[in-house]
Amino acid sequence: MYDDRDVVARDVRVRRLGDDFRWPGGRHVAVVFNVAFEAWSDGRAPGVGPMGNVLAPGTFDTNALMWGHYGAARGMRRLLRVLDRVGTRASVMVSGVLAERDPELVSAIAGAGHEIVAHGYAQEIVPAGLSADADRDNISRTTELLRAATGESPRGWISPRGTPGAETARALLAAGYAWHGDVFDDDRPYLQLFGEGRIVGIPLTMEINDLPHAMRFGRSPRQFVENFDDLLTAALADPEEAVLIDVTAHAHCYGRPAGAWAYEAIAQRVRDRRDVWVATRAEIARHVEETCPEKTEREGGR
Repeated sequence: MYDDRDVVARDVRVRRLGDDFRWPGGRHVAVVFNVAFEAWSDGRAPGVGPMGNVLAPGTFDTNALMWGHYGAARGMRRLLRVLDRVGTRASVMVSGVLAERDPELVSAIAGAGHEIVAHGYAQEIVPAGLSADADRDNISRTTELLRAATGESPRGWISPRGTPGAETARALLAAGYAWHGDVFDDDRPYLQLFGEGRIVGIPLTMEINDLPHAMRFGRSPRQFVENFDDLLTAALADPEEAVLIDVTAHAHCYGRPAGAWAYEAIAQRVRDRRDVWVATRAEIARHVEETCPEKTEREGGR
């Protein structure tokens, strides 16, 4: 292990895991299945959609609004069925506004055994653009809405767009979170060390993520599966270090029939493998904490 300076969080040290770190059972590849169940505030629409032609300035994008709403209408339920068929538990990023609009569905996600990950109140509310007070209020509001819907406070957080502010990680620690996914500068988790404690940063890897795959690069669901196969083969062939592979489907993107089959195909591929650890992000965080149990005086003995 070695310490480094965090490039985003203010006055925070990073403790990175050494090349000798391994996942349970000595494995060096972990796979996490994520679902992004996202929504926007009333009167707001996604910044991307399936139509390429440009609207006249000032025109509200009703097409993108309806495209984004698909996750709540159909896509999340389809992905729940996929995960149930395969017998895989996922880490589900949930916008707090969805706990207001459909608390029964959010409760059903948790009831099926999936991890509820706080994903901010709404997708257009990006912590990097908030004041420190507004950032804390967004965390508090989101946490309470998800707690009310599921009966438990979430322990993990991923900001919309994975774009935190300088005080977000510290505010998450103060709010009782054990981990967050707002880090992108490592292949495996690391610890963020504060004077008042520490929190696990778990990278959200983007190589097998349907939104950039389909919406930015225009690739097919079949290529989604092929990309995963190639990445897994390469990762297993290199036993020198532990790596994390995220497989992410957005309920409004690959929650549709054209993409859901690809998400299911990948889950089927790794379900019974003994050389891969299929885990939730909460399980990843617990393993890191158990592997790095020592607390320094600076961390306050937390």
